[in-house]
Amino acid sequence: MAKKEKTFRPKPRKPRGFRDRSGAEILAEQAMLRRITAVYASYGFLPLETPAFEYTDALGKFLPDVDRPNNGVFSLQDDDEQWMSLRYDLTAPLARHVAEHYDALPKPFRRYQVGTVWRNEKPGPGRFREFTQCDADTVGAPAPHADAEAVMMLADAVAAAGVPLDDFLVRISSRKIMSGLLESIGLDTADGGTSGTVLRAMDKYDRLGAEGVRWLLGKGRKDESGDFTEGAHLSDGQADMVLAFMECSDGTNMGAIRGMREILGDNAIGAEGLAELETMAETLGLTGYGERAIIDPSVVRGLDYYTGPVFEAELTFEVTNDQGQVVQFGSVGSGGRYDDLVKRFKGVEVPAVGCSVGVSRLLSALEARGQMAADEAPVVILALEPDRMGAYQMMARQLRAAGIATEVYLGGSGMRAQMKYADKRGARVAVLQGEDERARGEITVKDLKLGEKLSTQIESNEEWRESQPAQVSVPENELVAAVQRALQS
Repeated sequence: MAKKEKTFRPKPRKPRGFRDRSGAEILAEQAMLRRITAVYASYGFLPLETPAFEYTDALGKFLPDVDRPNNGVFSLQDDDEQWMSLRYDLTAPLARHVAEHYDALPKPFRRYQVGTVWRNEKPGPGRFREFTQCDADTVGAPAPHADAEAVMMLADAVAAAGVPLDDFLVRISSRKIMSGLLESIGLDTADGGTSGTVLRAMDKYDRLGAEGVRWLLGKGRKDESGDFTEGAHLSDGQADMVLAFMECSDGTNMGAIRGMREILGDNAIGAEGLAELETMAETLGLTGYGERAIIDPSVVRGLDYYTGPVFEAELTFEVTNDQGQVVQFGSVGSGGRYDDLVKRFKGVEVPAVGCSVGVSRLLSALEARGQMAADEAPVVILALEPDRMGAYQMMARQLRAAGIATEVYLGGSGMRAQMKYADKRGARVAVLQGEDERARGEITVKDLKLGEKLSTQIESNEEWRESQPAQVSVPENELVAAVQRALQS
């Protein structure tokens, strides 16, 4: 007898670094994106959509010494043997769009975009290969006035997302003053080795403090786990100058600029960067943003990418994580000037500046603080009499017409299972009409959340049955009003 061949059944699993998202998280993100993009629109920005795929050479990630591009992007070869890659950010596609339509676009060109991006990188805790970005960029406007506007818009977007004004700061620095500092201590800014090590050390100032950064500027540092990080091997004098630069602020924007100017002296690129920051500080002060948009020389961001002012929005409140540790979320948005990106296509410098809000990270911070968006689960109408589905759908239609999300239970189970279903859906309200209610011309409205709360306060089943808490029967024509009252309670 022939052996029966086993049917192949694939294992239900996700690729590493990807995740399923559903329900409340998606609704909260959509609500947050509506508020953020409303801010972008209020500044006169218009939406733009670009394809998920771009030609790999347009993204700047093609490696000519290998057969297949693999530097951080997901790629495939088209039938014409050209490599295409999933976009890894929204800025490179913007640069391609501007270059392709340069003569037809108004300059400056102002656009915002919300979209999924993909990174072919090693995943880790809270680090995914697929996530959402929410950007706004101005192309064709030189520094510093467009940069000041981008800072104001980022601050307004974070506030609109639900963060109180006292709970975040936008910290501002500049690629030019960083280059000026490196030149002033005798380093070649084109040398990514030592210069890069110095900048990475500076970027750890908030976490390690002056002492930890001094070790990284010198011979290196061993952390608590015993791992050793090689240092920049600067002299004591060079390290002193770097630390003095990072600590030069007196708590005001103009004070920080004066302090940096004293340290950088007559360095040309540094003076240019400081002049731009000074103009930005004046504008931010006049428009009322001076207290939450501060000049901070410790800000270090992707300096090979940026060409001028850089900034990041940082949450200042503390939260408790899943391990019970008190932590700060840190940066939830960032931006800066990048004048060289369109140049890759056009051969001429096209000034540009933009900002981006880290929506997933900001949602996580608000969730940890108990500030997630209101529950948008639907009202559930129980189907207690299967032959009356048309009547139940008419009830649902009335509620939907009043702007209330509503569904009729369609699972074919009994009342107990239907109530469990409503609980699993997170429904705030359930609507019932069985034979007895129908005979009286009534409908029962149950406030499930209030009932859950009261169940912890009532001590006996008898008291529960007698009081029938969080439940009311109303005439059929009062259904909408009764549900609205329950939702508002």
